[in-house]
Amino acid sequence: MKPSAMSKRKLRESSGESAECISQVQKILRERFCRHCAAGTLFGMEQQYRHLLELLKRTTVHGESNSALVIGPRGSGKSALLNHVLKDLREMEQVRENLLEVHLNGLLQTNDSVALKEITRQLQLENVVGDKVFGSFAENLAFLLEALRKGDRTSSCPILFVLDEFDLFVHHKNQTLLYNLFDISQSAQTPVTVIGLTCRQDILELLEKRVKSRFSHRQIYLLNSFDFKQYMKIFKKQLSLPAEFPDESFAQKWNNNVQHLSEDKAVQGLLQNLFQHSKDLRSLHSLLMLACSAVTVHHPLLTAADLQEASRQHSTDSKANIVHGLSVLEICLIIAMKHLNEVYDGEPFNFQMVYNEFQKFIQRKAHSMYNFEKPVVMKAFEHLLQLELVQPLERPSARAQREFLLLRLLLDSSQIMDALQVYPNCPTDVKQWAASSLSWL
Repeated sequence: MKPSAMSKRKLRESSGESAECISQVQKILRERFCRHCAAGTLFGMEQQYRHLLELLKRTTVHGESNSALVIGPRGSGKSALLNHVLKDLREMEQVRENLLEVHLNGLLQTNDSVALKEITRQLQLENVVGDKVFGSFAENLAFLLEALRKGDRTSSCPILFVLDEFDLFVHHKNQTLLYNLFDISQSAQTPVTVIGLTCRQDILELLEKRVKSRFSHRQIYLLNSFDFKQYMKIFKKQLSLPAEFPDESFAQKWNNNVQHLSEDKAVQGLLQNLFQHSKDLRSLHSLLMLACSAVTVHHPLLTAADLQEASRQHSTDSKANIVHGLSVLEICLIIAMKHLNEVYDGEPFNFQMVYNEFQKFIQRKAHSMYNFEKPVVMKAFEHLLQLELVQPLERPSARAQREFLLLRLLLDSSQIMDALQVYPNCPTDVKQWAASSLSWL
């Protein structure tokens, strides 16, 4: 009995250590794959990193005002670059607690008034205002500008304005906010740096002349210029555990396993597909995040099967997933639309045409189980509209008859057939109807 109890205790202790180890692995990798954590490594943008860091150091240490645009396609690492620079900047002794940051996003701050309120909130200037209520955007702006102009380069705390989705701010009325931010960044008062992040290559063409004249014209371009060989090195680097990992033996075992995975033909194949589809590292991080979620105490090392399953989930078609939850009647209507697309070469259709096509199927099969009343079929059709599997070509007017509203199917033939393969308990004759190349005549 005694040896048995001791062995159980040892087993509990080893599993406890293993659980702690796995928890550490999950924490390190998840932080690395999250672009907002600035915990991973930057790849292929060392020059841009030095440029941006030097620019912000001149603001925080020497009180210089600046402005710059970080330009690159989606997923090229604009946010990751900025987050890494800010993280390293905050760790410098002469910078610590000497920088105010204001983060705006063009998707959230949809006009200058909303953006101004957000700036006031982030700078905590509402405490200064007290009970005073400003009646207009102009008064709010005048107050903010006055607060920024009261300072000087030597004693004022520098302010960094980060404008994500910068191109959306360009579409604000008269570009008033951009004009004033760039204007302050050229003045000799409070040190202000404005950094814009955008994927528009033609962004300077969108700026008004008065705004462009106050912009420094510093542009930092990001491009994913690595080939597949470098992509595989990034894959290994991103999955490998650091040298300072607490459990050295486990880290070595994990890193050896990562090396074996990188040499596996199946893994190379799925990474090649991902690379050809999208070179940006955000897609790779999403894939690895899904794969790493399979790592547990009882499954401590990643396998090729984990990556293949993660790849399957990563490339899952969301619209095809919606089809899995539809009723048989709704599936039949989608098949009828599929056949109309084939017969009329993708031309728009209306409900009446879909209903007629569905009726042909019922008459051909002589099935009473599909013989629904027309209002019921219309209700099912409206549900497909709500799910946005079908889209009207124009906004319906109050007087328009619903039956004759022109529509387009947002699923292609392959999506429909793939969804039917995994649709639970799909009737055989419905599958056969979908697979037939021509409409029922």
